[in-house]
Amino acid sequence: MINDIVKSLQGDLDKGIDAFRRELAKVRTGRANLSVLDGVRVDYYGTPTPLNQIASLNVADARLITIKPWERSLIPEIEKSIRAAQLGLNPQSDGELVRLPMPALTQERRQELVKVVKKMAEDARVALRGARRDANEMIKEALKEGAVTEDDERKGLKTVQDATDKSVLKIDEIVGKKEAEILEV
Repeated sequence: MINDIVKSLQGDLDKGIDAFRRELAKVRTGRANLSVLDGVRVDYYGTPTPLNQIASLNVADARLITIKPWERSLIPEIEKSIRAAQLGLNPQSDGELVRLPMPALTQERRQELVKVVKKMAEDARVALRGARRDANEMIKEALKEGAVTEDDERKGLKTVQDATDKSVLKIDEIVGKKEAEILEV
């Protein structure tokens, strides 16, 4: 019984960490990264379509992303969508290719991004704690129903806490790496 609850909790914690990593990948650093464009949707014949489904995306060098649409007629729509996404990027096209230069980040902007990352990390920690709370409630409910003993309950609560602590440490580790990446000049 307790093992099932802990396995379920571990799955929830892993999902939370993965979701945090995906969100963090969208935060722009000084280098070109295709995940910055994950949220960009282009109006493709009346349907908002992810950019990577209508064009080939490449990182040409450390500060440049190139976008080659399958259809040339989409270039103005792609430019419009990138500007509308408010990524702080200015697309430039030559009729066949859209170039997306990544401007160098100012120190002030780097500090703002670090604050954004820390806020995202705190939100992720709150989600992990919510999963811990749910697992603890399930263990206490099992004790009330007589499905587990008090000793098993104590061990289960300790196991749940240990798993949560490990996951929070992973989040902190990921944040540390991302901060270093953002502050790197």
